[in-house]
Amino acid sequence: VLRSPRLARHGLGLRRRRKLPESWADMQEPLLEGMCFTLKYLGMTLVEKPKGEDMAAAAIRRIVATAQVGARKFQKVILTVSPRGISLQDADTKEMVENISIYRISYCTTDKLQNKVFAYVAQSQENGALECHAFLSPKKKIAQAVTLTVAQAFQMALDLWEATHAGR
Repeated sequence: VLRSPRLARHGLGLRRRRKLPESWADMQEPLLEGMCFTLKYLGMTLVEKPKGEDMAAAAIRRIVATAQVGARKFQKVILTVSPRGISLQDADTKEMVENISIYRISYCTTDKLQNKVFAYVAQSQENGALECHAFLSPKKKIAQAVTLTVAQAFQMALDLWEATHAGR
């Protein structure tokens, strides 16, 4: 059977990516279970302040500069955002890398200059130090979507916390 090269290119194992619906920010059900994003982990640096645009931009610059110096392959991770927090899973081995409670996260952002970079600041579980973790996304829209999803998770966690404490 002869096939056109065009048919072979489009039909073999290439699946279409699902686009986020326009109203994805209003949908709460998927966020309760966890929204997943596949990103590349760039690294971590310690920071002085728990939040702030200037602090985050400087931390991201340090992480990106360090990542560019090292000629290593970045770890591909599946970042799952839910009202419970952020969990990181290795995309290849499916091994859990880290699980960060929403209450330990103090800030998240998409960098203005490095617009494909998503970063969050969280308090370390081991020593209480503030750490900025940065991730590279394939597109600017995905980095923005992760940031908005974390913001929505903050709001849902607050709503759930208020609902449980309102009855007391």
